[in-house]
Amino acid sequence: MLRLSLVLLLSLFIKSQEYLEYSHPFHPTVSDKGMVVSQNYIASDIGAEILSKGGNAVDAAVAVGFALTATLPRAGNIGGGGFMLIYDAKNQTIVSLDFRSMSPELATPDVFRKDGEHQSSLSRSGYKAIAVPGTVDGLFTAHELYGSMDMKDLIQPTIDLCIEGIPLTNDLYGAIQNTKTLTRDKESTRVYLDENLKVGGKIKLLDLAETLIKIRDEGKAGFYDGKIADKIEKAMIENGGLIRKSDLKRYKTNITQPISIEYRDKSIFAQGPPSGGGVVILTALQILKNFNYSDLKPNSAQYLHILAESLKHGHQNRSKFIGDPKFYSAPLEDMLSDDNGIRRAKEIDFKKTTSSDRINRVTRSIESDYKESEDTTHYSIIDDSGNAVSVTYTLGYSFGSGVTIPGTGILTNSQMNNFASNYGLEKSLSRSTSEANKLDPFKRPMSTMSPVMVFDKDGSLELITGSPGGSKIPAINLQVLINVIDFDLDIGLATMMPRIHQDWPYYSLQVEKTLNNDTKRILETYGHKPKESKTMGSTQSIHIKDGVNFGFADLRRPDAKVSVQK
Repeated sequence: MLRLSLVLLLSLFIKSQEYLEYSHPFHPTVSDKGMVVSQNYIASDIGAEILSKGGNAVDAAVAVGFALTATLPRAGNIGGGGFMLIYDAKNQTIVSLDFRSMSPELATPDVFRKDGEHQSSLSRSGYKAIAVPGTVDGLFTAHELYGSMDMKDLIQPTIDLCIEGIPLTNDLYGAIQNTKTLTRDKESTRVYLDENLKVGGKIKLLDLAETLIKIRDEGKAGFYDGKIADKIEKAMIENGGLIRKSDLKRYKTNITQPISIEYRDKSIFAQGPPSGGGVVILTALQILKNFNYSDLKPNSAQYLHILAESLKHGHQNRSKFIGDPKFYSAPLEDMLSDDNGIRRAKEIDFKKTTSSDRINRVTRSIESDYKESEDTTHYSIIDDSGNAVSVTYTLGYSFGSGVTIPGTGILTNSQMNNFASNYGLEKSLSRSTSEANKLDPFKRPMSTMSPVMVFDKDGSLELITGSPGGSKIPAINLQVLINVIDFDLDIGLATMMPRIHQDWPYYSLQVEKTLNNDTKRILETYGHKPKESKTMGSTQSIHIKDGVNFGFADLRRPDAKVSVQK
C-alpha cells in the first residue's frame, strides 16, 4: 500500500513538473476582450478604461495619445507628430493617418547654415528645431472618422492626471535628470527640474491641464488657433523660432492608404512616405521571402547575416527615395515589387557581406553624422469587435527640442533635424544629402517610424506592432514579424529575442548584448564588425490567434504594460 502511494505521489509530481515547465519566461497577457499595450502603465490603464466604458479602439487610441503627453513626456506628445494605422473590422478596411510634424513657412536651409555649413545645434534643440505639431490634429481626425465616445471624455482623464500629479517613477525621474536640453530652456527647467521633485513623488502639470481644457472645450481649434496659438507665436518671435499662427492654421492630417506586400501567406501593412521605415521593412521582406531559413534558429549567424544584408537594401531605398510625397514621388511600385526583391536577393552572398558600392553602384563617400533619435513611443490597441489601431509618434529627441512653450505646458519637438540638412552642400551616399528629403517650407521630414499590421491568408487581423528606436525601428519591427511568421514564436519570445540593426551605407552591424559570443564570432567571419548596442526599441504588440488576444509589452524599457478591458 505504501509503495502504491509513493508511486501515485511520484506520478503526480512528474505531471505537475510537466505542467509547470514553461518554454520561456516571457509570458503574454491573454484575453478575448479588448486590449491596450503601451510604454506607460497609466496610459494603458486609461485606454482599457475607455474600452470598458464602451469605447472602440480609436476612442482608446485618442485617450492614450493624450495620456502619454503627461505620463511619458520625453516621447508622448501634443507637441510632436506621428503615424496611425486604423483597421475597421466591420468594413474590413485599413487606413493610414499621417500627422507628421511639418516645417513652417519661414524654414529654409539657410536658416540652419553658417559659412556654408549646416549647424546641427540649431536643428536639434531650441526654438528653431521645432516643426509644426501634428498630434492634436491627428487624434481629432481619427476620432472624426471612427470615434464613438464624446471627445471630452477621452481628454478628461489626462486633465485629471495633470492636476492630481503624475507619479515620478525611477524611469521618468531618470529621463528628466539625464536630459540636458531641459536645462537650456527656462520654462522646461521650471516645470521639470524643481528641486523638490523626487522619485516616489508626483509632478503636477497645471499649465498642460489648462491647455488640454482648451482643447477639450474648443476642439482642435483650441490648439491651432486662439489663445494657445497666440502663446506659441509669441514665444517663437521672442526666441528666434520659425512657427507662426498661419503655419498652425495650415496644418492638416493626411488620410492615406498604407503600403503593403504579400509575405509567405500573410499581408503586411506598414506606413508609407514620408515614413521610410515602412519601405525598409517591406523591401527587406521582399528580399527575405526568396530564402528559406525557417529551419535555422532566430539567433543563428546565418539567418542574422541574411537579415542584415536585406536591411542594407531597405535603408538604401529609404535614404535615397523617401520624403514627403507631396514634394517628391518615390518609385514605390518598383522598389517593393517581387522582381526587385528577387534581383536584390541575388546580390546577397551567404558567407560574405555586400559592399555599399555594390548595392549602390556609385562612388564611395564618407559616412554622415545624420542622427535619428530613439526617443519615440508606440502603442497598439484592439477592441472586442476586432477594430484595431497601431500608433507610433514622437517629439524627436528625448523631450524633443527641450523647449516648453511658456504658459501652455506644451513640450515641443525637434523634427527640423530630420530633413536632409546637407542637400546641395556635398555629393555623397549619405541620407543627409537626399533630394527627396531636402528642406522646403510646409514639408514633412522623412521618418523611420512605422506602425505595422499583419493579416492572415483569410484576411483576418493577426498582429499589431511597432516600436521606438530611431533608425533601428525597421529592424526591430522586422525581427518581431519574422519571429512570429517564420519561426512560429509566441509574441513574448518573439519580442525578447536578441536584436540586430544594420544601416546603410557604411555603418557597422549593431547587436544587443544578449546575442551570444559564438554568433558574433561567426558573423565576423562573414565580414561583419559587430558592435554591442544598448537595448533596441520597445515593441508594444498584440498577436491575435483564433479570436484570442495575446499582448506583450517589451521588457527593454520599464513602466510598459498590457491592460485589458474589464
